[in-house]
Amino acid sequence: MRIVLHDAADNALRKAMEKYQDYKVAIRDLYLSTVGCVHYSGEKIPDHMVYAKGAMGVHFLNMGNVGPTLDPTKPQVLIYERGPDGKLKLTAAEWFMPEQVAAGKTPMIFGQKLAGPMNGHEPIMPKELKHYDLHVWLWKDNPQGVFESTNAAVKCDPKAPYTHAEGMHH
Repeated sequence: MRIVLHDAADNALRKAMEKYQDYKVAIRDLYLSTVGCVHYSGEKIPDHMVYAKGAMGVHFLNMGNVGPTLDPTKPQVLIYERGPDGKLKLTAAEWFMPEQVAAGKTPMIFGQKLAGPMNGHEPIMPKELKHYDLHVWLWKDNPQGVFESTNAAVKCDPKAPYTHAEGMHH
């Protein structure tokens, strides 16, 4: 299924992101892996936003793209899913802005307000890193919606040492 944001934005974004189908290219462009595959149980976690049951996958963050302006072709985060063959496959992009950079205004992109402000997602990022974010599931259909934070169709191997299951330990 092809997801359409807005014709011009969608085409520019897909063209800019095509090279990141290969995660090694993302690393060369300074997207650094957080290593962990993040999964949410769907349970309410104290002091956290409510996330539907599903996964986010493995985040690759480019701090060079973090700033007060959001560029549709330069997401701060690329999200990958490890397939059964062990290979990483690009599933989504995420626009991310720390709360202090947002200067009191909720950031927007693609006509959508970023969710937040929220605490950082430990252990992937310190809880003190309050931020806004918007996930956009461009390369994997999300039954919950294109702009939802979690995706029930994304899987994290529960036995993998780098899977972090939120809500399971609280």
